[in-house]
Amino acid sequence: MNLTPDVLIVGGGPAGLAAARQFATRGIDNVLVVEREAEAGGIPRFCPHPTFGVTDFFRPMSGPSYAALWRQNVDPAKIATSTTVTRIARDGAVTVSTPEGEAVLLPRRVLIATGIRERSRAARLVSGDRPRNVLTTGALQRLIAEGRPLPFRRPVVVGSEMIAFSAALSLRDHAIRPVAMLEAGERTVSIGPGALFARTVLRTSVLFGHRLLAINAAPGDAAAVDSVTVESASGRRDIGCDAVIFTGEFVPETSVLSGLAGLVAPGSLGAAVDQSWRTPDAAIYAAGNVLRGVETAAWSAREGAAAADAIADDLGGLGRGGRRVPIDIAGPIRLLIPSALSGSGRCRCRCAWRAALPAISRSAPTARRSGAPGG
Repeated sequence: MNLTPDVLIVGGGPAGLAAARQFATRGIDNVLVVEREAEAGGIPRFCPHPTFGVTDFFRPMSGPSYAALWRQNVDPAKIATSTTVTRIARDGAVTVSTPEGEAVLLPRRVLIATGIRERSRAARLVSGDRPRNVLTTGALQRLIAEGRPLPFRRPVVVGSEMIAFSAALSLRDHAIRPVAMLEAGERTVSIGPGALFARTVLRTSVLFGHRLLAINAAPGDAAAVDSVTVESASGRRDIGCDAVIFTGEFVPETSVLSGLAGLVAPGSLGAAVDQSWRTPDAAIYAAGNVLRGVETAAWSAREGAAAADAIADDLGGLGRGGRRVPIDIAGPIRLLIPSALSGSGRCRCRCAWRAALPAISRSAPTARRSGAPGG
């Protein structure tokens, strides 16, 4: 492993791989990508639907094909898989855990591109029993990608973000129809007529205003899901099912920054960056979904490439220095990217915001609870 790269990229998803390719075009070859999974490519590796590649490779392709294409764009010698960053020190030393043991890297710059993770059952404060077949979308996609049989036939899907409908489509491909999709709000979180899509294409219903309270095991079999208890305006009731799939509610994967105060933005809970993708630590940059809840793979790849350009300028002595001024947000605005402006450096960051409340009237059928990118 290269212990002294000019740039260490943490995360081998679309943002990290796009950054690595961009560094190559800028003539910066001393680059190392570390990826904790056994293969680079990120979340698209487990998404079989042909919804990737349209806006960056200009043709539709499945998630695994999209991830493979990004891997082909990067020298495999620059990617270290099964490698996890365990600590980033203030002096710039980065400790990683590898199959051969622990190592300490001394990069000149670090780009955090660790992406997102779904909130677990525990984080959502759902009580009840602890049977099998309670999983997230990511776990479901892994089962499908690995060719394993799905050990259930009547799941309940919790959530109505785009990923919830993606999970339901994957289930449909295996002749499994959800009993229901539960949404605590008054409308689907995904864009478009999600409820109509669920009813006509997926042949299931979205139950609005229904909050999941508990998961119940089958009488006499604590390992089997028997039902879920939900609460709505009409009271509490049980819905029979044999699995529970938690979808969405993505949060940025910023655990690698946990020992560095001030590098996480309070509104988004993602990495805090200025208009050049630089965090308050001048040697650490961030791009992709580690900045916010979730955007598309192509969006993240564009950010990774833009951050690589900013780092290349930095290494070349351009755009460095200047006072950092945080941007305060209030009212319905939940997060803003960038979250600060620095006194120098070319602006490579497209301004994006998200609202804490729906941005359309109550009479409209759907809205994204988290708002939408804007500029």
